[in-house]
Amino acid sequence: MQTTFTIGGDLPVHRLGFGAMRLTGRPASLERAAATAVARRAVELGVTLIDTADAYDFGANEELVAEALHPYRDGVVIATKGGQVNLGREWIPLGRPEYLRQQAELSLRRLKVERIDLYQLHRVDPTVPLAEQAGALRRLRDEGKVRHVGLSEVTVEQLVEAARIVPVAAVQNRYNLTDRRSEAVLSYCERHGIAFLPWLPVAPLTTGGGDAVARVAARVGATRTQVALAWLLHRSPVVVPIPGTSRVGHLEENVAAAAVRLDATALAELDAVGRATATSREARGVPGRR
Repeated sequence: MQTTFTIGGDLPVHRLGFGAMRLTGRPASLERAAATAVARRAVELGVTLIDTADAYDFGANEELVAEALHPYRDGVVIATKGGQVNLGREWIPLGRPEYLRQQAELSLRRLKVERIDLYQLHRVDPTVPLAEQAGALRRLRDEGKVRHVGLSEVTVEQLVEAARIVPVAAVQNRYNLTDRRSEAVLSYCERHGIAFLPWLPVAPLTTGGGDAVARVAARVGATRTQVALAWLLHRSPVVVPIPGTSRVGHLEENVAAAAVRLDATALAELDAVGRATATSREARGVPGRR
């Protein structure tokens, strides 16, 4: 199984990244020292992709990432997102070009970098033409403030439209064993060599799906979480999960999933149960978009 993926053709990362969202914010914020310890431990364990966003705790998450990891080790890739605001109870897309530029400038300062490795449009703003949003990202890239551009929660059609304006190096959509609604987007990314970063890569499992995962976990000597992450790593070589946690123990468990090997029988069993669970969720209209 391929252990690395090269984002944009020039940024190699280990295929298990780290999502920093849970290190700050309400209501379960961590003590500062504990939060920085988690981020530092991730890098110690070999994680080379750290994902954050300006909307996570009004920029405090980016500041914590910089506090914990700056100056960044060689090979560590910092990804952030702009274009969405979090008002506490709701997330609101905000993709006006002037806002995207402002937020990118603020992210540069908070992360203490001269260029953002991967800058992702956090959400497509339906009130602003996508061409204008992609154009703003293109200008940031052309000016050297952004190395690579990514998108989040997009359809194939939106991805194709944006890619006509600016090269898209990564897509971050919700995807896991029991949520396959982005299957077509993943297939497009695989055909075009685009990194696919599934957020919420380990979903709460239903009873049926959970039992199947537990059986596979027992056979391979891993935890259910590790099996769920290992399934993603086996799913496609472009998949780069970014599981988040606020505890060092959970972080170490997640990173160890890269060593879990699933044979054809285990993969078929997980795939069948996962698809059945996903179909059931979709039939019930279960929401799932952050």
